Amino acid sequence: MKQIPVSLLTLTAGVAVTLISLWVGQNHGLLPEQASEQAPLVDGLFDVMMTIGTALFLVVEGALVYFLIVFRKRKGDEGDGIPVEENLPLEAFWTAIPAIIVIGLGIYSVAVFQEMGGLSPGSHAMMAHHSAKATLVAQAPQAETPIAGDVMPLLADTEGGATTDEELEAKYGIGAPNQVRKPADLVVNVTGIQFAWLFNYPKDNFMAGELHVPVGADVLLNLSAQDVIHSFWVPQFRLKQDAIPGERTELRFVATKPGTYPVVCTELCGSYHGGMRSQVVVHTPEEFEQWLTENRVAQKEPEVVATNVAELTPSEFLSPYSQDMGMTTDALAQLHSHL
Repeated sequence: MKQIPVSLLTLTAGVAVTLISLWVGQNHGLLPEQASEQAPLVDGLFDVMMTIGTALFLVVEGALVYFLIVFRKRKGDEGDGIPVEENLPLEAFWTAIPAIIVIGLGIYSVAVFQEMGGLSPGSHAMMAHHSAKATLVAQAPQAETPIAGDVMPLLADTEGGATTDEELEAKYGIGAPNQVRKPADLVVNVTGIQFAWLFNYPKDNFMAGELHVPVGADVLLNLSAQDVIHSFWVPQFRLKQDAIPGERTELRFVATKPGTYPVVCTELCGSYHGGMRSQVVVHTPEEFEQWLTENRVAQKEPEVVATNVAELTPSEFLSPYSQDMGMTTDALAQLHSHL
């Protein structure tokens, strides 16, 4: 019986490994759903790495299993193994192939990073931070809402006193895809503190404890930290950026799928780091406008009207107290007429 040529076996094994690797690379199911325009870019790179990793695993582990079976010690064989000193072509092959793979993945990853805007940070001044600071400092003492009253001074302090466009310019960040440096549709100032994320909408001048954005809008997050380094991560967006005390960082994205997604801090920032979570809610444009309107009304400062007590009549002055005592206006008038 003729043996199957080694070249044919190698070709068959190569085809099998290639097909299995391609299938695993496209069907691994390890990533959460995609919810931003940047997500497919990252997923494409990850799929390629999964395909290559699966192929390498099958080749290496397959070779180990093959040699364990074929070159196992036979019964009664007490001799030494075949002496093998070196094989220069084989050594060159297993050195060149990994080098080519690593260089290729490096070029691919840099291309993805560039398309996401990672190589062009700080190309515009973050004027929203400056305007928000002036507004928050001016209005913080009059804030009536508990959240706004406690948070606004913190946000003002994180600005670090910067007053010029150069000082306010972001040094680090992920920009818009394809390097589109047009003004964002929505700007949100995000502050990380131990242990919460705070979201300020400078255009509408109100605070929120979670991030709300409209689907399809170009959103720019101006990130800062009040105390230690935090890291803002939304797994479904495939985006992560550090919030650094004393530095300006930014994160820019376009959400593509309405829903609620977790915001996680991925930088160890203290004893309660694991609980530093929030969420980003992606609305339809109509729902987002409704949410904005509700928050404008809810966080609007109440109007205070000063009253000169000396100008009030006795009935007007006693009216609030008489209501608490259960006295009617007529009874109060009769009592006043007998005084």
